[in-house]
Amino acid sequence: MAISFNSPVTGAAQTGLTSPTYTITAAVAPEPNQRQWAVTALGGTQTGVAVHSGANQFTLTASQPKSYKVLGKANPVTNVIANVPMNVYKVGVRKGTLPLAGQPYATAQAWVTMSVPAGSDTYDPPSLRAMLSLLFGALTQQSAGVGDTLASGLL
Repeated sequence: MAISFNSPVTGAAQTGLTSPTYTITAAVAPEPNQRQWAVTALGGTQTGVAVHSGANQFTLTASQPKSYKVLGKANPVTNVIANVPMNVYKVGVRKGTLPLAGQPYATAQAWVTMSVPAGSDTYDPPSLRAMLSLLFGALTQQSAGVGDTLASGLL
């Protein structure tokens, strides 16, 4: 896997957070096809935010398919591949949150899932890169808006 985050990670703009940064360190991932990092220190102003602990997770995880799917054979008459399998990759964050005062932490999760048609990784990498460029650019541009939506329930 080519994903390897550098520490500290500079956070995107969010309402109530000023110049957020996250110091991360390698951690044991839940699955063998994953890499995981735990947030061990915070930078900037992040009042009320806590770093990773056993009871209050704050992790960044990347996963690749457990086994890669390959493109099947085309129909000998139509030359069409009817079912193109997908290889699924994910990047996500888990963060302990308090649902109510006096309650134990409950883990919130945010995942980006990327489903890649088998064969396109070899035949059309520029389109895959363009897809990700738009996705990550749009999420960065609207980071605070998405955070406001999660906090207000309004899209």
